Amino acid sequence: MKAAYYTQYGAADVVKIKDIPRPELNGDEILVKVYATSVNTADWRIRASAFPLYAWLPGRLMFGLFAPKSKVLGADFAGRVVAKGSAVTRFKGGDAVFGFAGRGAHAEYLKISQAAAIEPMPSNLSYLEAAAVPFGALSALVFLRDFAKVEPGKSVLIYGASGGLGVFAVQLAKHFGADVTGVCSTANMDLVKSLGADQVIDYSAEDFSQNAKTYDVIIDTVGKVSFRNCKASLAPGGVFVPIEFKMLEIIQSLITKIIGGKKVVVGISQDRMEDLRYLADLLSRAEIRPVIDTVYPLDDIVPAHRRVESRHKTGSVVIAMPDHEMASSRISAAE
Repeated sequence: MKAAYYTQYGAADVVKIKDIPRPELNGDEILVKVYATSVNTADWRIRASAFPLYAWLPGRLMFGLFAPKSKVLGADFAGRVVAKGSAVTRFKGGDAVFGFAGRGAHAEYLKISQAAAIEPMPSNLSYLEAAAVPFGALSALVFLRDFAKVEPGKSVLIYGASGGLGVFAVQLAKHFGADVTGVCSTANMDLVKSLGADQVIDYSAEDFSQNAKTYDVIIDTVGKVSFRNCKASLAPGGVFVPIEFKMLEIIQSLITKIIGGKKVVVGISQDRMEDLRYLADLLSRAEIRPVIDTVYPLDDIVPAHRRVESRHKTGSVVIAMPDHEMASSRISAAE
């Protein structure tokens, strides 16, 4: 099978397309023929070993000290079940599925446990659209619901509202009943408004921290805002949630938890089956939707990595596997 394969850390061109053996299944695993996957920020950070200083050694120990342990990246996927282990009860051959694999999805076939974050694919999505969902939507859900405690009536500002996580953060914050302000570039203001934002700020024209407005929650999805420069924009008891936090934010979260008042809240997203199921229901009812920046064929995996690493994508960068015609179809058309 074809896969995007890398054997050393470095720039995007360390990733090569090569033929590797198809995975062999264990009892509780399914084999998915991948029609679409995505390249996300975790993929390029792992590939480039671009971890924050405090996390560099833990990151290398986790992913490979001198060279990558897992040679195939890719967390998000959408495709069809083509084989299953003897203990699998959740899925059958031919099922259209999507989910979060952690790694290994940049390949024509993926093996994954039936207990992982994998669910039947909503029938109103194409495979390309479904592959644009898991990483960003799961992260947005956990940070909003579990860390920021967003609920009806709260005011939420999302910095980086048009990125892979931001587009879902806007939609989910509205779903939770918040008043949402999105911060993005001029070019993406209409998109962010269409996703449900009540107000949209063009960061090139206005500094939200200087407009005298306050928010119960400020979420920075792109690592461009600090607690210091947005503290005055937090309402009493408000929380600042940096998605790409540094050691300083970890220290601030510990201190502010003790002293009270305005807080910094940090955490790591967990990718759970029940959360993906929750999102699948919202997707099937068109209460949230994916946003695709660009679709690349697998052979163009290097430009896809470069697009993500530019930090200027809108929504998700999606990879169409060799069966690209299938990838753009919906389940009803594929069966």
